[in-house]
Amino acid sequence: MRQIREVLRQKWGLGLSNRQISASCGLSRPTVAEYLRRAEAAGLTWPLSSEIDDDELERKLFPPPSMPTAARPLPDWSVVNQEFKRKGVTLALLWDEYKAANPEGFQYSGFCEHYRRWLGKVDVVMRQTHRAGEKLFVDYAGQTVPVTDRSTGEVHETQIFVAVLGASNHTYAEATLTQTLPDWIGSHVRAFNYLGSVPEIVVPDNLKSGVHLAHRYEPELNPTYAELGRHYGVAIIPTRSAKPRDKAKVEAGVLVVERWILARLRNRQFFSLAELNTAIAELLEVLNNRPFKKLPGTRKSLFDSLDRPAMQPLPATPYQYAEWKKVRVNIDYHVAIDKHYYSVPYQLVKQQLEARITSNTVELMHKGKRVASHRRAYQPGQHTTVNAHMPKAHREYAEWTPERLVRWAGETGPATAKLVENILSSRPHPQHGFRACLGIMRLGTNYTTARLEAASRRALAIGSCSYKSIESILKNGLDRKPLPPTTIDTPAIEHDNLRGSDYYH
Repeated sequence: MRQIREVLRQKWGLGLSNRQISASCGLSRPTVAEYLRRAEAAGLTWPLSSEIDDDELERKLFPPPSMPTAARPLPDWSVVNQEFKRKGVTLALLWDEYKAANPEGFQYSGFCEHYRRWLGKVDVVMRQTHRAGEKLFVDYAGQTVPVTDRSTGEVHETQIFVAVLGASNHTYAEATLTQTLPDWIGSHVRAFNYLGSVPEIVVPDNLKSGVHLAHRYEPELNPTYAELGRHYGVAIIPTRSAKPRDKAKVEAGVLVVERWILARLRNRQFFSLAELNTAIAELLEVLNNRPFKKLPGTRKSLFDSLDRPAMQPLPATPYQYAEWKKVRVNIDYHVAIDKHYYSVPYQLVKQQLEARITSNTVELMHKGKRVASHRRAYQPGQHTTVNAHMPKAHREYAEWTPERLVRWAGETGPATAKLVENILSSRPHPQHGFRACLGIMRLGTNYTTARLEAASRRALAIGSCSYKSIESILKNGLDRKPLPPTTIDTPAIEHDNLRGSDYYH
C-alpha cells in the first residue's frame, strides 16, 4: 500500500507522467496505469483522507470478487469426478451437460474453478486423474510376514505383492516366498484372475524381476515379463527411476494394505504360505467393501461400475510361465539347455538363437521365427535329435555312417576300430559320437598312428572309451607302458578246515 500511496502522490500531487513515476517507484508503466485506474474508479482524491488506512485502501482498490454461489446451482462434484474418469469424458463435456440442465449455472471457467476447489478438499490420493480401466499399479510392500516351517521351526519372511487400479482403488494382495521372476509373474496372473479382466496398462516399479535394464526413456523389460504383456494384451510401462510420484497410487495402496491387513495379522502365527494367503484374502474382501470417508461407495462398487466395464476380458487360457535364454548352435547342430542337448536345423550352425523354456517344452527361435520345438528333457548329457534337422549327407550317404568311421579307424589298427565302435554304440544316436571319434583320429596325426593304437588297447583294457581318456593316455605317455595284468579266474579251494557259506546259515 505504501507504493500505491506514492504513485498517487506523484501523479496527483506532483503532476508527473506515468513514465516518470514508473522509473521513480521501480514499477512497470502498465502497473502504474492500473493503480491509477482503480483509484479513479474508487473515487479517491489527493490528498487521501486520514480515515483511509491501508486495509480500507486495499478494500477500495481491490474489492473481493462477487461469487453468487447461492443463486447458481452446483453439481454433485463426486459424481462429476467419477464421470470424469470414464474413457473419453472431458470437463468440457461435463460442463455442457451441466449447462444444459442448469442454463443459469456457471460458465466453463467458473465450473472448472469450483471443481478444482472441491478436489482440494479430497484426500491427496484422489488428486491424480486416472481413467477407468486404464492403469494397474503393482509393487511389493516393504513389510514382510513370517511363515514358520512346522517340521523344522525355520522362519521364512514372505513378500507381499500389491496391485491397485488407478480409478477405483480396487486392491489385490498376496504373499509369495520370494520376489524372483516366477513369483513375480505368478502374482500378475493371479491378480488378473482376481479382477476377472485386464487393464490397458500395467505400471511396475523398476524391480529386477520385471525390468532387465532400467532407463529413463527406454527401459528394457525382462523377456518373460514382456511375453506376459503380449499374452494379456496389456502395455507394461515401468515408472521412472527415483520418481516416487509416478507410482503414488500403489504407494498409497501398499500403505493401506499394511495398515488394514498386515497390521491385523501381526499377532498371528502362520505355518504355510496357503494359510497366510487365506487370511489375506479374507481381509482383502473387507478392505474392498469398506466405505470411503469422503467419497460415496466402496472400492468394490467403484470397480463394478467404473473400472470393470472399461477393462478387457481375460484371454481364453492363462499365461504359462516360460523363461527365455540366448543360446548358440554348436557344430553338431545342437544347443545346450540345462546340460541337455536339443537339435535345430543344421543350416543354423554357429548362429545365436533364443530359447523359450517351459516345464514341458523347449522352443527355439531365430529372428523371431520358431525353428525347432522339443519336449522338455531333464537328463544331463543326453541328446534330443530330430532326423529332419540333420544334413542330407548324414541321412542319405553311406560314407557318413558309423560303419564308415569304424573302417577309417581300422586303418590305424583293430584296437582303434574297436574303440570307435564302442563310442558310437554307447550313444543313443550314433551322430552324437561323431565329434569324439573325429577327435580321436586327429590325435593319430599328432602322436603317430602306432601310439594311438597302443593308447586304444590300454583304453579298452581299463574300460575307459572316450576322447578324454585317449588324450590323457597319450599326453602322459601311458601308451608306452605295459598293459595292466588281466584278472585270472581261479577255482575255489576246498579244504576240511575251510567253512563254506552254509556254515553261517
